[in-house]
Amino acid sequence: MFLATRRRLAIWYATVTAILLLVFATGFYFYVRNTLIDRVDDTLKHVTEVVERSLVIQHQPAANGGDRVDIAASFRNNTPTRAEDRIDLEWFDPEGQLLWSTFSIPPQIPLQLSGSGITVHLSPTYLLRQVTKRIEQGRYVLGYLRVSHPWFEVTKPSRKLIYDLIWGTSLTVASVAAIGWLLSGLAIEPIKESYQSLEQFTADASHELRNPIATIQTNVQMALEYPDSDPKVQQRQLQIVERLTQRLGKLVNDLLFLTRSDRGIAQSQLQSLPLDALLIEAIEEQRFVAEREDILLFLHIIEPEKRHNLQTEEELFNVEGDWDSLARLFTNLMSNAIEYSRAIATEEKAKIEIELQRVKKDRRHEWLQVRVKDTGIGIPEKDLPHLFDRFYRVDPSRSRDRTLSQPTGSGLGLAIAKAIVENHSGQIKVESQLNCGTIFTVLLPVAKGGS
Repeated sequence: MFLATRRRLAIWYATVTAILLLVFATGFYFYVRNTLIDRVDDTLKHVTEVVERSLVIQHQPAANGGDRVDIAASFRNNTPTRAEDRIDLEWFDPEGQLLWSTFSIPPQIPLQLSGSGITVHLSPTYLLRQVTKRIEQGRYVLGYLRVSHPWFEVTKPSRKLIYDLIWGTSLTVASVAAIGWLLSGLAIEPIKESYQSLEQFTADASHELRNPIATIQTNVQMALEYPDSDPKVQQRQLQIVERLTQRLGKLVNDLLFLTRSDRGIAQSQLQSLPLDALLIEAIEEQRFVAEREDILLFLHIIEPEKRHNLQTEEELFNVEGDWDSLARLFTNLMSNAIEYSRAIATEEKAKIEIELQRVKKDRRHEWLQVRVKDTGIGIPEKDLPHLFDRFYRVDPSRSRDRTLSQPTGSGLGLAIAKAIVENHSGQIKVESQLNCGTIFTVLLPVAKGGS
């Protein structure tokens, strides 16, 4: 599909370019040709004017035929030549009879008066451009002067121009076709990646939805097939259905959040809020889960040494953001840390430290940095670049519950965390080392009132 699309794009590039070049070449050809014709006509008219001024006129009474041109005196210097680009002259009497010519064999061409040049075909390969002018003295017609020039000064450059335009247009179209093929490949690449991501996303989402739906369907069918079974069994089946329904609802909500975030329509009520208070609240929510897993969870706040630029101490760790979204962000990070801190097997307790401090990335801007550090088994280096991808999950053997064949989460937690950080104009990164732990670092811009 993408190869056919790329081929069509390249063909369209070449076709449009060929049409534009054809129109340009045609217009350029006729422009040059008309310019050459005008130049030849101007030359012929100039020669006509020069010859007319050099004519020697014999004045005679009207009874003797009136004034006439002395041909011998007027054309004594106009001897015939054999040059290819010669200009030939012909003189006709008032009745149109040829009296004098520079042609060795005068062509049998009828006399035609024309204000501009005309083209005369003597043979298929020999053409002349001619200008004929009537010479008058008062009210008397002295005769007709016809000036001829070979047409090759127009045909020869025009023919060469046609060959040059054909070759130039062909080479340009071929080059554009090759460049179009390369550019269409570059244009198709993001679409191809998006399509592949969409395919992967659809496959992962279908996989996540299939198992819960199949389990719900199985339990409902059993309840319908055995309506008189033990009420405790039916209750257990309903509990399974409820749990799976909640899981599906959470998955759908997560997907809806990510879709809205991608389209830039995620609804966030941004306001100045204390990030230290938010972290304390998130830790309190996760403390029960951490204690149940025998994990220490604590917050370390590093206060800056200088505060003279701050309005009040309460604004020290203020950030511009949405409380619910940021709470969800750090809850996801803490839950992830708790999940994989279970994997360690040492004599001392696992611990998770949340560290908050103000940092400067440059002279003008300050950021709030939150680091979530755990002492878990760590993440393999090959998995780090994909950690924030949707539905991506590290090998489930890293989890403490190694009896599970599937990871417990849906693989959207870290993707949602990254979307929330980006919606708040922040940054998130991860560092990890096997058997040493993992550190998630979140940078959020300080609220304007606290800078």
